[in-house]
Amino acid sequence: MAAKKVLLLCGDYMEDYEVMVPFQALQAYGVTVAAVCPGKKAGDVCRTAVHQGIGHQTYSETRGHNFALNASFDEITANGYDGLVIPGGRAPEYLAMDEKVLDLVRKFSDAKKPIASVCHGQLILAAAGVVQNRTCTAYPAVKPVLVAAGAKWNEPDTMAKCTVDGNLITAATYDSHPEFISLFVKALGGSVAGSDKKILFLCGDYMEDYEVMVPFQSLQALGCHVNAVCPGKGAGEKCPTAIHDFEGDQTYSEKPGHDFTLTASFESVDASSYDALVIPGGRAPEYLALNDKVISLVKDFSDKGKPIASICHGQQILSAAGVLKGKKCTAYPAVKLNVVLGGGTWLEPDPIHRCFTDGNLVTGAAWPGHPEFVSQLMALLGIKVSF
Repeated sequence: MAAKKVLLLCGDYMEDYEVMVPFQALQAYGVTVAAVCPGKKAGDVCRTAVHQGIGHQTYSETRGHNFALNASFDEITANGYDGLVIPGGRAPEYLAMDEKVLDLVRKFSDAKKPIASVCHGQLILAAAGVVQNRTCTAYPAVKPVLVAAGAKWNEPDTMAKCTVDGNLITAATYDSHPEFISLFVKALGGSVAGSDKKILFLCGDYMEDYEVMVPFQSLQALGCHVNAVCPGKGAGEKCPTAIHDFEGDQTYSEKPGHDFTLTASFESVDASSYDALVIPGGRAPEYLALNDKVISLVKDFSDKGKPIASICHGQQILSAAGVLKGKKCTAYPAVKLNVVLGGGTWLEPDPIHRCFTDGNLVTGAAWPGHPEFVSQLMALLGIKVSF
């Protein structure tokens, strides 16, 4: 069967996770994803927003990453794609006023192609008139619009709620991503094999936002059991993250990211209970590399020959653990010194999304490489997505 092609409908101040996680996860699974925005062309950027609940009566908003489009809205047609994904955030409120957007959504609906919409994205579905007598969920504040448009409202008892009605997949928030993406893959005719794996994420304060959440939810969506731990913290506690981006300066900028919720306690972790280790980048690795228990854990995975996938500054930990000797690897370019001094053979990340596998080790340079990064880890674990 021909490779699947999916359209991602973007706009300024869409939610950061809600665009990037499905964008990169689907690519990692072998799906071609075209990201478009009305009035913009391939190579242009959409601003994103970080939305999260921090104890106020509604969610907070801060600036997210800059998201680069890879296709032009005026050049695409619905018949060229197998499915449509609509992120939430604030973009849907103005996209729902664009007749070209609504016409595009109606064409996907009329053709009964899978449509997956999350959070506030359902405002667009309501405006397009495609939710009449359809069971839908969404972020709770979208309920009045969906009900007025004739939808059958399915209350999200948790923010991870998903609902399926025929070709329509709706979800409450980015917490829904694992099930949301899994349901969309199935709707595209996909099946997953070999995903009965247990994977550990080594987290820390101010790890890079995308570099923890994209692989974390991508692997969950496949059906893997994924745990995230941080030294000195337990299950349910949070790590603040950092948004690292390139905005014209000589090095990356930093903005506050989402708070990431840990799922297990570091103190009770045993490498023998897991099939692989993932190390996100950001600023966390420079201090985690000083922690003897972290170093011991990484060595344990390495000694057992289990897959280790590390990205960006994560290789600072690998270098400190002495597991790069004789290995070929890449990293964020500024980490080359750590790699070389740690006995590794440096592989230039050109372009920046290049990732490499050497034996049990997968390394990447930065978050644009996530599709390759996750795909190469899947290969080591024997996980396959077929359509």
